Amino acid sequence: MANWLMKTEPETFSWQDLVRDGQATWDGVRNYTARNHLSAMQVGDRALIYHSVSQKQAVGIAHVTRTAFPDPTTDDPRWVAVEVQPLVALVRPVTLDTIKREAGPGGPLEGIRLLRENRLSVVPLQPHEWQRLLVLANTPDPE
Repeated sequence: MANWLMKTEPETFSWQDLVRDGQATWDGVRNYTARNHLSAMQVGDRALIYHSVSQKQAVGIAHVTRTAFPDPTTDDPRWVAVEVQPLVALVRPVTLDTIKREAGPGGPLEGIRLLRENRLSVVPLQPHEWQRLLVLANTPDPE
């Protein structure tokens, strides 16, 4: 099982929208690296849902329920989507500022791809990054 961080603009589609809907197609990704990450996802993989732009914080955990399929928002066969379902809201959202503090030299989140590849809407998380983010969120791992 792999762990991911998936960004969304809360004004467009938020964690609350995912919870309300119970499931969502994660579509509209138009970056080749992020598309490759979507393609690598497996059923059961987990993802931190991160509100970008206005809030800049991780807010919930979802899991993948359907692997990559053609993105329904385009006729271009190069792009894919996955389906996700919400698992649990984070007890305490983890802000970008907190992540940056933890990512300093020698810090537990040093090298986190959210900061190195900040334009990507989907990035993998290393197991130690996943665990540290959950500690910061005061949220147990929903295995």
